[in-house]
Amino acid sequence: MSETAAEVGLPLRAQDEVECRHCDVHCEKVVYPGACLRMACPFVYAYEAWGRTYMGCLQKVFDVEIDLSLLEAAESERGGFGAVRARRAPLPMCETEVISTYSGREDDLGCRNPEFYELPRERASFRIFARINGIS
Repeated sequence: MSETAAEVGLPLRAQDEVECRHCDVHCEKVVYPGACLRMACPFVYAYEAWGRTYMGCLQKVFDVEIDLSLLEAAESERGGFGAVRARRAPLPMCETEVISTYSGREDDLGCRNPEFYELPRERASFRIFARINGIS
């Protein structure tokens, strides 16, 4: 039997959660490790073992270590490497997405935890790309 959101209780800071199980849809946040390499994220580490190079995240946003040559080969193809499950709240520079595992289970009420999709309050909701000087 499924528990309702009232029985479970919604988290205080739903934006910082990495998974939502408050309805039967089951949503979770994922990150794209290929984007970490493209943007030269300062939290990417690499090491060599067994004749291969592996990469991972120092902040443990994702906790898998990926064969670098396989990741680069997949990134050069049309679909790219894809996403891995986030294990902790993604950092502002992380390329993330929320995926629904069982979207066909959505009912008339819809999402019970819409804040799950929002950015955490500490993160900027906009970016400045250019600065124009001389405007008063």
